[in-house]
Amino acid sequence: MKLGLKNQCSEKRRPLKAVATAVLIALSIGAGNDPLLEKSRHWFDPIPEEAPRIPGNPVTTEKITLGRMLFFEPRLSSSWWISCNSCHNLGLGGVDHVETAIGHGWRKGPRNSPTVFNAVFNAAQFWDGRAKSLDEQAKGPVQAAIEMNNTPARVVRTLRSIPEYVELFRKAFPGEADPVTFDNLARAIEAFETTLITPGSRFDLYMSGDESALTEEEKRGLGLFIGKDCVKCHKGVNLGGSSYHRFGAEKTPGPEIMPREDKGRIAVTGNRADEYAFKAPTLRNIELTAPYFHSGKVRDLKDAIRLMGTHQLGIKLKDREVDDLAAFLKTLTGRIPAIEVPQLPMHAADTPRPDISDR
Repeated sequence: MKLGLKNQCSEKRRPLKAVATAVLIALSIGAGNDPLLEKSRHWFDPIPEEAPRIPGNPVTTEKITLGRMLFFEPRLSSSWWISCNSCHNLGLGGVDHVETAIGHGWRKGPRNSPTVFNAVFNAAQFWDGRAKSLDEQAKGPVQAAIEMNNTPARVVRTLRSIPEYVELFRKAFPGEADPVTFDNLARAIEAFETTLITPGSRFDLYMSGDESALTEEEKRGLGLFIGKDCVKCHKGVNLGGSSYHRFGAEKTPGPEIMPREDKGRIAVTGNRADEYAFKAPTLRNIELTAPYFHSGKVRDLKDAIRLMGTHQLGIKLKDREVDDLAAFLKTLTGRIPAIEVPQLPMHAADTPRPDISDR
């Protein structure tokens, strides 16, 4: 079974052709002919064709292979039922399309699952930014009682009981006396997740100099996105993921949209200024990642745009403006990497058995 393309490691040759094409387009069109393009280049960057390097965690083919298997491995959960892919489904835009994540014992989590695609470009992970890196983030759901409900010790016992995993860890972390560790599990998942990038969107083609990549409606939407100051929160390569803002900066949404019990980043910093503040999410592939906001309460993209206008910007957007903005946001859908779903090794007689107790 395949979800689309092949793993990025086999895609090394494609980027060179894409980059060469973009350069030729830029040269043929010339620079400075489109004021909107120049404004856009001030605020945004295209997604690169190759994954960025991770300080302290060199990405290798062996780590990616192991990390891909662990991403799909449900035996990292105590129930043997939940994997990373359960909430960050790579066939569904990297999300689960439910209001808030569903974890151990069918319990609902407090927040919507953010997309894993392009997460490597975020300044931090989770809605409140409590994880500084992807490997730190990978450890959280495994241990959360409301998610995978497991412990590092039990996870390591599980992996060490399966000879194929022991060998894969040895290859991914050569030279280590004891490579099967919880930290290395997280590093392998991080290495795999660096490959989950989506370059080649029509917006990125436009940013590379192809002024014909966007329609007039989409360009109007881009102009509005910049002119209405959406770029205060949604800028850079990920059009978000780099700053924190109070949800409802101009007008607080009702509790049906913004549950009052979730006070956001203040739980991480203890700073009253961070009450009800959340990380501005990436807008990359936004048409694929409904429902929206940390509460997952809004399913329609245009409704989300209207709500942001009213509550975040303090303006009432006209219907045509909403249409234009939605048209622009859909140009942010990039080339989703096709991931081959791995065949996982069978467990052994001494592998810890599923725990389906609701605790």
